[in-house]
Amino acid sequence: MNSKVLRLNKAGTPIAWLSWQETATLLVKDQVLWSIGDTTRTVRGGYNKSGIRSELNLPSIIACDGRVDTHTFTPALSNELLFARDQQLCLYCGVEHPTKDLSRDHVMPTSRGGRDIWTNCVTACRRCNNRKGSLTPEEANMHLLAVPFAPNRHEFFYLSNRDVLADQMEFLKARFSVNGSAFA
Repeated sequence: MNSKVLRLNKAGTPIAWLSWQETATLLVKDQVLWSIGDTTRTVRGGYNKSGIRSELNLPSIIACDGRVDTHTFTPALSNELLFARDQQLCLYCGVEHPTKDLSRDHVMPTSRGGRDIWTNCVTACRRCNNRKGSLTPEEANMHLLAVPFAPNRHEFFYLSNRDVLADQMEFLKARFSVNGSAFA
């Protein structure tokens, strides 16, 4: 099982995905303030003088002390995250494609002043991207199936982990953007 543990700061904001070893270390060092969710793994240790074996239950979500950032979080744009945001769908023809057949399309082409930012980029199959070329969707008579948006921190953590557990998904999804999110 390759499930990761979601690490939060004390305010409940996602900070990182942790391995079970990193999680066990934080628990043993008493650096976990609180935890929620199901047990993802039980780590068994040695036996004491009474013959009782030690056990450490690792929760799926932990919160640790540390600084709390209040600035707006926008993840770096990458094709991997963009394709995950758009659920592997070409936002022009609506067909799901394997990653190798997808490309990043700039709604307002960069050759015409468009920027390489989340709100100007969509997933497109190579055929649709070539058809659109350096035109806007309106000029190419192609309609976008969804509005491009920048994922918030919670959406980013969902997009950046292929094995999100049900309780982690419930925690993250409750904080997804309502405006334009493909996940709501």
